[in-house]
Amino acid sequence: MSNAQSGSGTRLTLDLWHPNCWACESTSEVPGGVLAHAIYNTPKADIERDSVNGLFTAFADSTEEIEELLSTIESSPHSGELLELQERFGTGHAAPGNVVREFFLEYDPGDMVCPVLLEHGFVHSQPVRIQNGREYWQVSFAGERGDIQSALDGVREDASAEVTIERIASAGETGSRERNRRLDALTPTQRKVFDLAREMGYYEWPRGCSTRDLADELDVSKTTLLEHLRKAEAKLLDPSSDR
Repeated sequence: MSNAQSGSGTRLTLDLWHPNCWACESTSEVPGGVLAHAIYNTPKADIERDSVNGLFTAFADSTEEIEELLSTIESSPHSGELLELQERFGTGHAAPGNVVREFFLEYDPGDMVCPVLLEHGFVHSQPVRIQNGREYWQVSFAGERGDIQSALDGVREDASAEVTIERIASAGETGSRERNRRLDALTPTQRKVFDLAREMGYYEWPRGCSTRDLADELDVSKTTLLEHLRKAEAKLLDPSSDR
């Protein structure tokens, strides 16, 4: 079967919400977001069922915001023990935001949506981003492309989840995936400024607007506008940049 006919070459970004999720609830209440990296079992003798531990990165625009986010996560009725790492865990966990913190968190595996996605053929391929009360999953679909909608209906029913497709592409569209990955590394403010600059023709020749026009449109100073725009450009040109 050709790749055009088979769903095995289909990659999707899913915009998802599900109940009893500490990350969705916390990020809907306070600024900032979370990247989910890895999950593993942590058997405990004093409970009836095993718990799971996850490695996560919290991100926000300021130290105050990230402290509020971590406190909100820790106080969630759906989270267990939170262990914050003193230093960043390696260099591979790039995240949007000016401040990042990595942490382990214990929680109930019954609250996870990942097993339901796998059961319906959606294979997780990148860290999950949780922001503004929503989860964004980069997945590959293991079935026929025409079966995607029915598989999503199965996820919605089995997990009581809200799911929409944000992006869909064939596996060969590597340039588009890389571009989207870099855009996802921007903070919400940086993304807003960069998107506006593109819409107003700042990157066209001749330019359709000036930095003063952009600053006036956003009602900020030119200095502030340039700071956000230059940081966005630096991340897009060098995704490993922490600037």
